[in-house]
Amino acid sequence: MQIILVHPGLRQARSITLKMRHVVALLAFFLSLVLAACAGVVYFGWPYLARAGLPVVAQATAAPTDSAQRERNERENIAAMAVKVGEMQAQMMRLDALGERVSGLAGIKPETFNFRDKPGRGGIEPAAATGDAMTLAELGQALDRIARQLEQRSDYLNVVETTLMRDKVEFKMLPTVQPVNISYNASGFGLRIDPINGRSAFHTGIDFPGPTGTPVVAAAGGVVVAAEYHPQYGNMLELDHGNDVVTRYAHASRLHVKLGDIVKRGQRVADIGSTGRSTGAHLHFEVLVKNVHQDPHKFLSAGAQAQAKLLSRNR
Repeated sequence: MQIILVHPGLRQARSITLKMRHVVALLAFFLSLVLAACAGVVYFGWPYLARAGLPVVAQATAAPTDSAQRERNERENIAAMAVKVGEMQAQMMRLDALGERVSGLAGIKPETFNFRDKPGRGGIEPAAATGDAMTLAELGQALDRIARQLEQRSDYLNVVETTLMRDKVEFKMLPTVQPVNISYNASGFGLRIDPINGRSAFHTGIDFPGPTGTPVVAAAGGVVVAAEYHPQYGNMLELDHGNDVVTRYAHASRLHVKLGDIVKRGQRVADIGSTGRSTGAHLHFEVLVKNVHQDPHKFLSAGAQAQAKLLSRNR
């Protein structure tokens, strides 16, 4: 390409010859100027255009920021839910251990109700799925709801465990163990003909006949509050089981504990004898509640029934 320059100030016309490389260089320079101008407009003028409130400009500038913010929010939500899931797993482990303790106190066989196994579930398949998929926010709300329910269940099981433990302790403090290994009694609680004077009299306990020296055990755990000789009861022992419950063991040939001793349920405390006002070797057994004589048979029957239930559960 040849360019001829003509000007009054020039003595003669001049010509410039442009080759292809010159044309390419000029085009490249022109495009560079255009791109630089566009970049300058975007860098310096775009924020002013966005502040001016132009919808297209505002949407174009806000889109990247909103997308990044959404991603950050999703990551934060996922992290929060992961923490919540970890807390729920810890609560589930706590509930498993608590459930096993409660079932043990209640006498439930482990294979009957295993907290560590998933319960069986099923049903017919629905014809078509209904409803929309759960959103991230709805999933978070569901996890919070389940966490609250787990906490409530844990509190409830704690109360049940405390109640069962208290009942178990209180039952063990009741005189429900038969004091001698004898299947019958010679004289029951209530009115009877006195075996010595032949008159009608109220019998305040139960008489268990047996050979002298037969072991006598504590009907419940307690503290020895009397271990002495009594003119009527002979060698007598009294145990305080708490809650104003006292048991009395009379006519013993020998006492194996002394005043102030703490005895366990079923511990040997005396031997059958015939001391005091007695016609032969036997154990006179009494139960007093708030210093009022009670029929020992109802306590011993309750113990026998509880033992039978325990044996049936363990079969």
